[in-house]
Amino acid sequence: MDADVTEVGQVASAAEPGQVVRIVLVDDERMVRTALRVILDAEPGLEVVGEAATGAEAVSVVRAVRPDVVLMDVRMPEIDGIRATEQILAGMPEPPRIVVVTTFENDSYVYDALRAGAAGFLLKRAAAEELVGAVRLVARSDSLLYPAAVRGLAAEHARRGPTAAPPWAARLTDREAEVLRLVATGLTNAEIAARMGVGPATVKTHVASVLSKLGARDRTQAVILAYESGFVGTG
Repeated sequence: MDADVTEVGQVASAAEPGQVVRIVLVDDERMVRTALRVILDAEPGLEVVGEAATGAEAVSVVRAVRPDVVLMDVRMPEIDGIRATEQILAGMPEPPRIVVVTTFENDSYVYDALRAGAAGFLLKRAAAEELVGAVRLVARSDSLLYPAAVRGLAAEHARRGPTAAPPWAARLTDREAEVLRLVATGLTNAEIAARMGVGPATVKTHVASVLSKLGARDRTQAVILAYESGFVGTG
């Protein structure tokens, strides 16, 4: 994960001037929420606007304050982070980007959360600069958070052997299919543009079309679908 950590750290200084990213913290341990708040509120362009101690409370708080990013603990009483993620994403027309926070990156809960629509995950042992960088990156939303780890989880749960092409594959143009494969490798829009010899705006248009045709909420969900369906191989 070292290369991914470097990428996240680099994003930490990439906030747009004057743009404030509004954050809700969800964790059943008050000390964890306090520590996260201290780190995030000290950063320019980041503001913690709410906290919740359970999944049920998280749904209410997020609907009330409408943040840009939610840091969601996976294991909580009443409603866990996966169910809370599903309820938030299903119940809001413009939902926030949700990052699940976990102790172990290979936890099955993490993959279930990504399938539910979480934009990525963050380890609880992450350094402060990784935390800040992760929030900025998912708020910007043109990159995968820890792409190698996401690919690894997706590949682990991918279909094995010959499979029928997913119904959405026939709707992709050749360019869109190429873009999806490059997104699945973890490339940003700028990197895809350089690889394909087109402008970033063109790539952004292709990505938006791909997400629409897949019925995917974001890049992370598109990668999950691409691997699960066998559209992108695991070899």
